[in-house]
Amino acid sequence: MKKILVTGSLGQIGSELVTYMRGIYGNDNVIATDLRRIDGCEAVESGPFEILDVLDAKKMGEVAKKHNVDTIIHLAALLSAVAEAKPVLAWEINMGGLFNALEVARELKCSFFTPSSIGAFGPSTPKDNTPQDTIQRPETMYGVTKVSGELLCDYYYKKFGVDTRGVRFPGLISYVAPPGGGTTDYAVDIYYKALEDKKYTSYINKGTYMDMMYMPDALKAIVNLMEADSSKLVHRNAFNITAMSFEPEMIAAEIKKHISEFEMSYNVDPVRQAIANSWPDSIDSTCAKEEWGFKANYDLASMTIDMLEKLRVKLNIR
Repeated sequence: MKKILVTGSLGQIGSELVTYMRGIYGNDNVIATDLRRIDGCEAVESGPFEILDVLDAKKMGEVAKKHNVDTIIHLAALLSAVAEAKPVLAWEINMGGLFNALEVARELKCSFFTPSSIGAFGPSTPKDNTPQDTIQRPETMYGVTKVSGELLCDYYYKKFGVDTRGVRFPGLISYVAPPGGGTTDYAVDIYYKALEDKKYTSYINKGTYMDMMYMPDALKAIVNLMEADSSKLVHRNAFNITAMSFEPEMIAAEIKKHISEFEMSYNVDPVRQAIANSWPDSIDSTCAKEEWGFKANYDLASMTIDMLEKLRVKLNIR
């Protein structure tokens, strides 16, 4: 990667990935794009930024040519809970935007990354240690777009030779970007509420296990996959990756080690609970480890320490 275009740069992943990659490849070599401009945001201020609607294929091509990019990181999408509330819009953005980005990559011969998700699995998928290659019959529009996206990226690689790559992200936890409409966002919001209110009401029920990952590990995984030797990649577009699997009571217990008065209650959201129930409890990331050396550095304990430390500074809480 030398010149990188990032769509959805002000979202949960993009707002941190742009800064992370600028630190590696140089500020001028990572072009951030999004629907709107937020002045003061580091992704906007630290390097090139363009306003871009991913449904505008012509503009996307123009921006890519203007900056002479050789890599496209396509992140723009509606997340699981929002997508279920707006399924038609989710299909238009998640699939229409992906198609446009792949077409630009094909035309300009760019390398290409887009994330899939554990949402690509469904209730008929094996729930424990979910294999890399297994049945995928999701029951949400988000999941449908993720499975379709995996297949479309495979097609562009096989049909047109586009160097497409991707991972199936678990829930991502970060202190930088606020929750953005995902089913796993409780695992972000709980840290804010623990510091601000000393209590949290979980919309996911106790005993509901889901795979999770701390954002620094996710950012490293994207770069490492894109820099990996292409000849060693068998599963190009949908590598299972994970760092930890836990249910709400476990993260609450870890927080209580540092904030003893913290309390958690439950008010289950049936929509997000149904989505969570359809996802695996844990997934197998062996293929990612063997094909490009994936390794997560953070577990629940070390992530909790870092999240609370960083959020105390961000929220000015002593």
